[in-house]
Amino acid sequence: MNKRIAFVFSGQGAQAVGMGKDLAAKYPAAAELFSKADTILKRKISNVAFDGPEAELVKTANCQPALYIHGLACLAAFRAEMGELSPIAAAGLSLGEFTAHAAAGSFTFEDGLKLVAERGRLMQEACEKMGGAMAALIGGDESAVRELAKECDVDVANFNSVGQIVISGEKQKIEAAVAAAKDKGIRRATLLNVAGAYHSRLMQPAADALAPFLTSTPVQTPAFPVIANVTAAPVLEPAEIRANLAAQVTGSVHWTGTIEYLADVVKADLLIELGPGQVLAGLARRTRKDLPVISIADCASLEAAIAELKGLAPVA
Repeated sequence: MNKRIAFVFSGQGAQAVGMGKDLAAKYPAAAELFSKADTILKRKISNVAFDGPEAELVKTANCQPALYIHGLACLAAFRAEMGELSPIAAAGLSLGEFTAHAAAGSFTFEDGLKLVAERGRLMQEACEKMGGAMAALIGGDESAVRELAKECDVDVANFNSVGQIVISGEKQKIEAAVAAAKDKGIRRATLLNVAGAYHSRLMQPAADALAPFLTSTPVQTPAFPVIANVTAAPVLEPAEIRANLAAQVTGSVHWTGTIEYLADVVKADLLIELGPGQVLAGLARRTRKDLPVISIADCASLEAAIAELKGLAPVA
């Protein structure tokens, strides 16, 4: 039975010490990506991904490039087993959108890594200077969440899945929003253990500083559509890709809309998640229970994926 496959790539928060280590040991193509990254970044990012410690891996400046490399290493190992299996589309959660573009050929691995390393460094600096907080709101209506965010003067950062929305902003204002959430009919509001207010106006300094790097990075038309976080719609033109990646630093991540677009418009009937933790599989299940997801993070999960996919080919 043929499958229409879309690739999805993990974002910050999915990271785990050890990610990529067994893939690099078994697959030369995966090992080469980590080795290239060490050379490009002039530091052993591979050691941080493989061996931690966790306190180093979770730092934004390390976590973002490590996840980017790992996602593409998963893809390299997958293709070593399955050949050049082409998806009908791709997407990535936040940082993962950069990985999706590298997978689609919008930019080279090297250029994408440099961009991601700058993004991580600049966002970490913004977190250290601006502070801020984020909170997950569970079981609330979207209109109620938007109303709460407006009243408390915070931003809606992530529409992760049906019934799960994240807000972001100044710490005191986020705490006030958490306290007021039940009055809006929101079942649960929880402060998140994050370094700062991602996808909010507090990231504007990082967005401004990243813009020149995006402008100077060579960008091509991708081989397949990549769904943008800020619009939940495909981007193909280089100027549009740059604009969306710039806007994404402060803009909302419309992941619920992205999954719905992949299911309803692109007509994907299988998602392949490339990255640690099965986070995206969990979010997809909450939004579209009938859309299957195969997660690939290491050799064991890759083996299981191959067993399921052998003999299947996506239709164009």
